[in-house]
Amino acid sequence: MSKKDHEDYAVSALSRRSLLQSTVGALSVPFVAKATAASAQERLAGSGQVVVYSYGGSFTAGLRKYVFDPFTKATGITVVDVTADDADPQVKAMHQAGRVDWDTAFVKPSSMPSMRKAGLFESIDYSWWDADALEGVPEKARLTDSVLAYESCMLLAYDERAFKEGGPKNWADFWDVKKFPGPRGLYALVPTYNISSALFADGVAASDIWPMTDDKVERGLKKLDEIKPYVTKWWTSGGESTQLLINNEYVMTSAFDGRAISAILQGAPIRMVWGGASGVYSPWVVLKGGPNTKNAQKLTAFLNRAEVAAGFMQGTGYPGPNLNQLRYLPEKLRKLVSVNPENAANVVVQDDNWLSSSRPDGKTNQEHITERWLAWRAQ
Repeated sequence: MSKKDHEDYAVSALSRRSLLQSTVGALSVPFVAKATAASAQERLAGSGQVVVYSYGGSFTAGLRKYVFDPFTKATGITVVDVTADDADPQVKAMHQAGRVDWDTAFVKPSSMPSMRKAGLFESIDYSWWDADALEGVPEKARLTDSVLAYESCMLLAYDERAFKEGGPKNWADFWDVKKFPGPRGLYALVPTYNISSALFADGVAASDIWPMTDDKVERGLKKLDEIKPYVTKWWTSGGESTQLLINNEYVMTSAFDGRAISAILQGAPIRMVWGGASGVYSPWVVLKGGPNTKNAQKLTAFLNRAEVAAGFMQGTGYPGPNLNQLRYLPEKLRKLVSVNPENAANVVVQDDNWLSSSRPDGKTNQEHITERWLAWRAQ
């Protein structure tokens, strides 16, 4: 994947450095993880430190307040932050140099196959996990060498003020400019989101979106030809999508769920439509050869506890995979997050293994789709 692809993916994860700063302040109902429970002190108690990579900005600030500081209070283990936009190249460089200075990191799902093959990750030690975490985190999120740390989704959002008698209910309605007139917005940087939406609008079933083979890509681009004249803004940063809705610059758009939730919690007249939402999981890994592997395993177990997962959501705006966190979220937020079973049933998770796979010409499927997208945009 090229440097530009990496940058686009970072933007697609909701501009992490400025992630949901307003959301944290908007959540008035306290549900901070009760991290000083005796079980945490007994099971996970230790000493020393754990070096943790994250994205910086409000993301890391939220993690520190709702996860890292409670972890230290419960266990006696100090969390040391390291921040950067992109962990993957640094992890690879440390491995090649034979000196790994970090213990844990979030990595791109598209990088997982090659990094896994290179042996960069420790196996996750699930013996440290409590029963509530093992019960609440689905098996598909508990992999041998990683845990699916959090999910971000691209979905349809619309301005309630524009549709007094009811707004769009799916992507087919997004394409129906007669029944739902008005300017539209779509995301410029990640083609798979738009092609997926177009395929849904063209009648493709959720189970058939992936793999996004060449014929589906061409079908999706042909469908996008129909809506292209009505897209008045191809937005590029997460905050644009909802702000332009609020400003009446368009009536509906694709939007990241976290940005839409942030706006809704602040009173914006925005509705989210979960049908046909595209989901991307970011993996959390323990790095092989890190200086504090045991403490990294303990932190991994801690942050996947239900109450701590709710704190993770509060601090970052992203829900982790533990479904039991719903018990600790305020009702209004519980209805909005992707881990709510009613919402989750409508999310189609991106097939990152397929996207990172090589084609006969040596390019990855992701690279091919990106090239077709840029050519289509230039028409």
